[in-house]
Amino acid sequence: MAPQAASASGIDLRRNACTATLSDKATDAAITVARYRCGDQAPTNSVDWLWLRLDTSRLQDLPARWHLLVDQTRFDRISVLVAGDFGTMRQVKAPADLKGHWAPGGLLKFEIEPAGRDVDELYLGFRQIDDLSLMRKVAAMPGTAMTANDARWLLLMGLFAGTLLSALLYNLVIHTGHRHAFQRWYLVWVTTAFAYGLIWTNMAAFVVPSLVGPLAVRLDFVLVGLLVAAGNMFFFAVIEEGVLPRALILIGRVFAASGAVLGFLAAADTWLPAVATDRLLNDVIAGSAVLVAVSCWVAVRRGSRVIWFYMIGWGPVICVFLARLARNLGFVPQNDLVDMATFAALAFEALVLSLAIADRFRLIRQELDQTRQRREIDLAETKALRLAAHTDFLTGLGNRAAFQKNAHDLIAAGTPFSLFLIDVDYLKDANDRLGHAGGDALLCHVGSALAVATERCQGARIARVGGDEFAILCPGGASAENALVEELAVLQGEVWQYADQQRATSLSIGSAAYPADAAALDLLFQNADLALYTAKRLGRARHCRYDPLHRSLRDLQIEFAGDAEAALKNGEFQLYLQPILSLVTETVCGYEALLRWNHPRHGLLTPDRFADVLIAERIGLRIQEHVLELALAWLRDQGDAIGVLSVNFTSAQLAGPRAAKRVLDRLAHHKIPTSSLCVEVTEGVMLDRAADSILANLRTLHDAGVSIALDDFGTGYASLAHLRSVPVDRIKIDRSFVSSIDQPNGGTIAIVRAIVGLGRGLGKVVVAEGIETEAQALRLRQLGCQLGQGYLYGRPQPQLLDIPVFPMEPEERGVLRAFPRSDLGR
Repeated sequence: MAPQAASASGIDLRRNACTATLSDKATDAAITVARYRCGDQAPTNSVDWLWLRLDTSRLQDLPARWHLLVDQTRFDRISVLVAGDFGTMRQVKAPADLKGHWAPGGLLKFEIEPAGRDVDELYLGFRQIDDLSLMRKVAAMPGTAMTANDARWLLLMGLFAGTLLSALLYNLVIHTGHRHAFQRWYLVWVTTAFAYGLIWTNMAAFVVPSLVGPLAVRLDFVLVGLLVAAGNMFFFAVIEEGVLPRALILIGRVFAASGAVLGFLAAADTWLPAVATDRLLNDVIAGSAVLVAVSCWVAVRRGSRVIWFYMIGWGPVICVFLARLARNLGFVPQNDLVDMATFAALAFEALVLSLAIADRFRLIRQELDQTRQRREIDLAETKALRLAAHTDFLTGLGNRAAFQKNAHDLIAAGTPFSLFLIDVDYLKDANDRLGHAGGDALLCHVGSALAVATERCQGARIARVGGDEFAILCPGGASAENALVEELAVLQGEVWQYADQQRATSLSIGSAAYPADAAALDLLFQNADLALYTAKRLGRARHCRYDPLHRSLRDLQIEFAGDAEAALKNGEFQLYLQPILSLVTETVCGYEALLRWNHPRHGLLTPDRFADVLIAERIGLRIQEHVLELALAWLRDQGDAIGVLSVNFTSAQLAGPRAAKRVLDRLAHHKIPTSSLCVEVTEGVMLDRAADSILANLRTLHDAGVSIALDDFGTGYASLAHLRSVPVDRIKIDRSFVSSIDQPNGGTIAIVRAIVGLGRGLGKVVVAEGIETEAQALRLRQLGCQLGQGYLYGRPQPQLLDIPVFPMEPEERGVLRAFPRSDLGR
């Protein structure tokens, strides 16, 4: 009868084994006659030899040279004793002698010569075994070259090794420049799983033949501990940040560290109890499984995407490890399918978690792309905001912030440069006549023209630093500054058109040089502003370079501002009177009241020395009111001798809804007829920001009987237009025209003739200022000018002058002309 084939798993000899402990010197006969105990009373370990008596009743069908398969465990010696009619046969192997004595599936293999039916007794002995409870399998198999079980293990481990190597290589290649924590932990886990699978199944013995037996078992404990550690760390790293509570993550790290430590402790069976450390390691595995399950539940509830990949890949691994745990604890019987499923699950997990990592990287890449897009948007917005923060909204030029930055950059680099401050003249008039759109058009036109001019000067930068003020930074020395001055001079008088109107460009320009005029930006700006102020004071439409004298004059004006309060209290402000005569009869028709300051240190000062700075201060209006009171006192006391008294008014006096009423109230208070007062205003007063209220007050005064005189006629920007809107009674020709009227080819006589003709044609009285020679007076009479004033008839005096009605004798006029011209007159 042919022998029956054994099952795929072999004949189980572990379940019915009985054990006995013997000394190291026990003979074969002593082993066979020893007292063996079974069941719960059977010993499981020994400091010497622990022998297992195996059931031979099931070996009858095994042919000669069959194999005894023993689960790998830790021991000092292993021995197989076979007894029968042939006598006894004994094999003793040390761990170093186990090369070639292994089989796939983590088994040791010993060949038995006699056929199974010839074996009466079979004993398996271990010297210093850790514990039989840690041994899962003792089986008998036919001694063929390769069993079906071996083939299954080889096929499985081939797939296992190929899968894990592919996953390992894939994760080594992707994102090599910057690996995230979850990828690094996955590489550790895959590497550890790969080593664990090859060593546990004895596949590593193909490469390292000695890597079997107790050595392999000890390495398996270490690798299992590292698998627990790397698996936990990977799980808590791959889940999206913020999904899991920090407490769970902390506990997971504790379990990871415990697994790694216990793996090494379980491998140290020569110093520590094997069963206790093995049990602790299994407890950590179980605890990690519970923790991961709880964390998965939390991650699912919080909407994690990666958790689904993890649960699909890790679920089978956890289930298999729980099955192994149940088998190791004795709850389920031994079965090779559990071990095979372990490595199949690990291979499946490696594939799925590679997909999880790929998906995680895809999410990270999307986040990086979104972050990059947000960064690009932020950079673009920042650039736009920075550009907007340094750009003037109207002209598109740089603004004050850009000017400050460029200036500080030049100063920091130590580059010499000139600062030009440019003021657009008569912008208020453009706003009034063309509307604010026209004023904006004027600013845009000037800005474009200045930008073109600066382009011709290498390195020059322009900015709009105020409503009608531009600044140019011109690097270089005097030659660069002169070149820019020439470019700017071309713009003066340039005609620009808005709607159907054409107007001439007028720019007041002041400049100062760094570091010659100032080493700090603020002081340099102040100096350039002083030069600009001087250019305006000299008649606008010109360039003025800073001179230290400007600073001295400004300091002096500031000093005057400080002294003005005391001057009011001490009566230092006085009125000087200059007669206004009929050029035909040379009789006095009235006087003009001119302010003088009898300064205790600087002597007698005319308004051109202090008026501008005082008007700019709050005390300026008080001084003007003081002037009006002095003038009304003159009219009250000597009105019959004065006739009409002309008083210069500022825009501050005429602005506001009650300005005209205040003047009329003061006239009534002093009982002075309104016809005795003449209010003189310059065109600049009517160009003030409060022009509407000023014009309304002038009309009110005019309607009440007060005369209105337009002073310095012909020097303003739109005098002809003002004659239509202002109730003017007198037109005063500026002294600049009168001074050259008697000069041949002077060019001014035509202007004076036109002004006189215009005034007479409009029914206005024409008054000529600054008459100093009889020739000037004669020519003015010939042109039809009615009234005149000047040094020819009398300089300003603190009292009334007795001007004869009849013409003065030549000697008397010579005396008048002998007085040098000073700043005491107008």
